[in-house]
Parts: sequence; C-alpha cells; structure tokens
Amino acid sequence: MFEKIKTIFRIPDLKKKILFTALFLVLYRMGSFVPVPGVDAAALQAFFAGAREGGSTLFGLLDLFVGGNFERASVFALGIMPYITASIVLQLLGSIIPYFEKLKKEGAEGQKKLNQITRYATVGLAAFNAITITTWLSSLVGVVPNPGFLFHFTGIITLTTGTMIVMWLGEQITEHGIGNGISLIIFAGIIARYPAGFIQMFKQLAANPSFENILRTVVAIVVMILVTGSVIFVTEAIRKIPVQYAKRIVGRRVYGGQSTFIPLRVNTAGVIPIIFAQSILMFPATITTLIGGQKAQTGFWLTLQRAFSPGHWVYTILYVAMIIFFAYFYTAIVLNPTEMAENMIKYGGHIPGKKPGKKTAEYISKVLTRITLPGAVFFAFIALVPELMTAIFKLPFYFGGTGIIIVVGVALDTLQQIESHLVMRHYDGFMKKGKLRSRSGG
Repeated sequence: MFEKIKTIFRIPDLKKKILFTALFLVLYRMGSFVPVPGVDAAALQAFFAGAREGGSTLFGLLDLFVGGNFERASVFALGIMPYITASIVLQLLGSIIPYFEKLKKEGAEGQKKLNQITRYATVGLAAFNAITITTWLSSLVGVVPNPGFLFHFTGIITLTTGTMIVMWLGEQITEHGIGNGISLIIFAGIIARYPAGFIQMFKQLAANPSFENILRTVVAIVVMILVTGSVIFVTEAIRKIPVQYAKRIVGRRVYGGQSTFIPLRVNTAGVIPIIFAQSILMFPATITTLIGGQKAQTGFWLTLQRAFSPGHWVYTILYVAMIIFFAYFYTAIVLNPTEMAENMIKYGGHIPGKKPGKKTAEYISKVLTRITLPGAVFFAFIALVPELMTAIFKLPFYFGGTGIIIVVGVALDTLQQIESHLVMRHYDGFMKKGKLRSRSGG
C-alpha cells in the first residue's frame, strides 16, 4: 500500500492533480472561517446549541453539508447546496419536460447548455436562500446587533457570492484536479468535524476512565468500522444482467458477437432519498423553532415538535418509509427500463431467454424492484445509526447517516479515478492486491 502511495507521486501529472485538489480544498476551508458582516457568531452558535438540545432542525441538516459554516455565520454558509438543489431539479425535469430531455440527448453540446442553466439557477436559489437566512438571522435575539437594510443588502451579496466562489472551486477541482470537485467540497466539510469529535470522545474517556467507559469506547470504534465497511460493500454492490450482442457485418468488418452485462447498482439513488426524507421531516420542527416564544413550548406546537424530532416513534416510522419511497422514486427517474430495452434493440443486443422489447423492459424493471428494496432498507438503517450511536455509546459527534454515505461514496469515486490514472500509466491499480510492478518495464 505504501509503495502504491509513493507511485502516485512519481507520476507528474497525477501528482499535480492531487496537489491542485488539496490546495483548493485548503482554500475552501480557509474561507469557511471568514464571517458574514454584522452577525454575532457566538450568539448564533449558542442558538444552534439550544436547537440541538431541543431536536434537530432543517438548519442543522444544512450545517452538516457545509461543514459547520452556517453555525459560524461564514461567507460560505450556503456552501454548495444551491448548486446541488439546482442540479437535482434539472435532472428531475429532464424526465418530465421535453426541452431538457432533448438537451440530455445532445451530447457534449447539450450538457454544456445544461451546465449553464444550472449555474443561473444556482445564482437564483442562492439569492433566495440568502434573503431567507438574513431575514431569519434578524429575527433571532442578539444574533444581529444592527438589523436593517444595510445588513440585509451586504448579507445577501456576501452569501450569494460565497456560493459562486464555492461552485467555482468545485468546477476547478473537477477540471484540473482529481475527483468530483462538488462532492469533494461536501466531503471536506463532513470530514472536518470528525477529528474534533474523536478528541472530545477521548477527553470524556480520560475524565472518567472506568471499565464501562473504556468498553463502550472500544465497542463504539468497532461499530464505526463495521458500519463503514458495510456501507462500502452495499455502495459497490451490483446486479449483473447478461447481454448478448449479435454479429453485424458492415462492409468488411464484423461488429458485435460478444457477451457483456448491464451493472445495476443495489443503491442507484445514493444518498438522495435520505436527504429528501430529512428535509421534509425536519420542516415541522424548523417551523416551531422559527415561531419561537412560549407558543413553541406548549400545547399543539410542543407535541408536533416532539413527534417530528429524531428518536420519536412517529419520526422513525415516517423516516424509514420515506427513504424507501424516495429510493424507488429516484431510481425510476434515473433508470428507464423501456429506454434501456430500446437501446439494446438499436445495437443488436438482447438478454438471453428474454424477448427483445417489452419483455426485456419488464424483466429489467422486475430486477430493479427486487434489488432496490434491500438497498433502501439498509440505507434506512444507516440513516438511523447516528441516533443509535448517540443513545447507546453517548457519542459527542455526528457519525453515520447521510455523512458516512457521502464520505464513502466520494472516497471510492476518487480512489477509482486515481486507479484509472495508475493503470493508464502501466502501473497496477491502487485498489488491487499484489506487489507493485511496471508492466512496461519502466
């Protein structure tokens, strides 16, 4: 493993890409500590501490994806979320509106137009979110000492510009670095919380080094390793559907006549179902928090807040059900069995034992339905891991759920890109076993 890591830095262009990526991620983290003008960061952090004790809110979910920037009132408080929202919306519209569907089929030129539309939509969403956030910050007691037009104006401009800078950093990493820049920025924000969390956990153990606490800490670490390993396994799990292509003679050349397969992922939807479910279920708790005052602490509002807070049976049942629903919903949008069957006919392919056309589409749809359920149930369990870890092991930081799925997915994608560079330079892949050797003898 260490030899393969050394090999990465022996390849000049790969070394340059990795150093470029690291530099831009450092720049992102540095910008995360530049505050928005006019906000008392200490008062805002006190509010978030109280909100966490009373139950998670939508703002807590946002703060997870931006690496604590929202809690610190950073210029990157919105992070890359407006860009991700715009991308998901346009992806969904691509299956509904003919214009966007046409752009998706136009290749590189169509993708270029879609990227431009996504950027414009990101600016609009960022400005709208900035207006909402500055208004909300002004309503909090002591957070904005001098609320007024000047604060709103500078806050909206600062937050929107911050989102544009983060989007630019992500695009530069994708183009000149290694891995997907947008994903790596989210990855960096989530990972940044782990060291402080582990330090706090070991400080608690040092303060009370009883046998029970030592055993709890060891078991917690083992469970973290097992959870991470299981997420890697399910993320990489695929169902292979064999496809046979008939021979075609074009001029003097013979095409086809080979066997391949369609790789259907167990978790096609990725982390999207968990994000959607969390966003919807956290709205009631967020609304009651925004109402504030004594109303949110009594009667109907208090019952509503408790029912939609993590740990309550109503929240848990709805959470699991919605994750499974959105897993099927998003998979149905991303993968179209009818279109896949038509493409097979176009290129002379067929699934052995299945008639081309409708029967093939039905078979693919049946397979997707079967493999999506266990994947959705597993990730619903992973989504509940943070609550279980906090309740059983008293973890002082957020582990599992959305964060671990994103971290694993981004890490695997980046490693695969590094491996492809190594293989392209005639080295053994980074993720393969065996002694490193140069196939070309150089």
